[in-house]
Amino acid sequence: MNNFINEKLLPPVMKFVNTKAVTAIKNGMLYPIPFIVIGAVFLILGQFPIQAVQDYLNEIGLGPIFMQANNASFGIMALFAVFGIAYSWVRDEGHDAVPAGMLAIVVDIILQPDTVKSVTSIANPERVSTAWQVSGVIDKAWLGGKGMIVAIIVGLLVGWSYSWFMKKGFTIKLPEQVPANVAASFTALIPGAAIVTVATAIYGIFKLGFNTTMVEWIYATIQTPLQHATDGPLGVVVVAFLPVFLWFFGVHGATIVGGIMTPLLLANNADNLALYKAGKLTLDSGAHIVTQAFMDQFITVTGSGMTIGLVIFMLVRAKSVQMKTLGKLEIVPALFNINEPILFGLPLVLNPLLAIPFILTPLVSGFATYAVIAMGIIPPFNGMYVPWTTPAIVSGLIVGGWQGALWQAVMLVMTGFMYYPFARKYDKVLLAEEQGDAQPSAADIEKLEENPAN
Repeated sequence: MNNFINEKLLPPVMKFVNTKAVTAIKNGMLYPIPFIVIGAVFLILGQFPIQAVQDYLNEIGLGPIFMQANNASFGIMALFAVFGIAYSWVRDEGHDAVPAGMLAIVVDIILQPDTVKSVTSIANPERVSTAWQVSGVIDKAWLGGKGMIVAIIVGLLVGWSYSWFMKKGFTIKLPEQVPANVAASFTALIPGAAIVTVATAIYGIFKLGFNTTMVEWIYATIQTPLQHATDGPLGVVVVAFLPVFLWFFGVHGATIVGGIMTPLLLANNADNLALYKAGKLTLDSGAHIVTQAFMDQFITVTGSGMTIGLVIFMLVRAKSVQMKTLGKLEIVPALFNINEPILFGLPLVLNPLLAIPFILTPLVSGFATYAVIAMGIIPPFNGMYVPWTTPAIVSGLIVGGWQGALWQAVMLVMTGFMYYPFARKYDKVLLAEEQGDAQPSAADIEKLEENPAN
């Protein structure tokens, strides 16, 4: 099995993961993260989980002020993403990447609607009419989760096309006497003009031919179906099984799967957040089950494989020196969802004795969490983004209230039962190896020579 995975399965997977497009997405999606985290802090303040506190903050006027900071950071994550993806592609090609990132922002906005409409119900609830319309503006909704797929597409296409112009030398080259910063600004002129012209033509085709925009069309035909595809059992398998499966062979599965799934999961987060703000966070209103919080707080909590049960066994019940020592070293990182010390130190990687709980525990948590939300036992997660290093229970409280915190505690207790029999067996194996490797001391050898009967 090991040879099959390493020789047949992993090579094509790694070839795909290391393509320029996937690498640009993975690296580019890192740029929005600091601003998402900052925005998440202000989101928690502006939409405080305790209703009485939130009402008070709104009453004194601080709630809207906190939300302004959130809207200017978390709320425009697609804008950061489109810059980051194009920038990462062009940077990896060895060119000055800032103009490409800025160009990607321009293209992204060109492809969006330039009007904002208010739609209100009239006498017949089945009919709607436009109450008002403002033109010549940017609809911020398309700069957040709703525009994430377009941001990825635009970032990749701008990064690729800009690099092509650079490679072919289709740029304005000024004499060496011209200052470098001035020359750099003219370098992007020809590729920028060509790319903006193509983007404008695409906008015109959608506007005149289909009475819509590219971003609206992609959201309806591509992003929405993809979000719903991730929001089912298939999505649970992808976020719960693939990371630990790859980790078992020493490949950083959480980074690989997260790099691909994060845009969709964040878009699901954004939809839930909008419903939460409107007081309509229910499955009937379109709330998603599988979100970024679903993955971070109920699949990879305490580390890939949800290893807190294993760590507690190592700390409390283990008899082998190796397990006891690693348990002491890992308990604090585990509280912050970091478990590389035992992934490689115990190890969990390529360890057949611990493979079953390592792979099954996230699946059990994932499908159980999916079930309790689908059955209405706990509400869908509210869309708040919690940094992945936030300790368990606290993170569950933020994304799901007291029900989320309680369920997260139940899932963590479950990890103890899942890991216990396998950890106990492996502890015995390590203990036998340690006792078998014990060598007699020089004093013991001397006593044996003096009195062989002993």
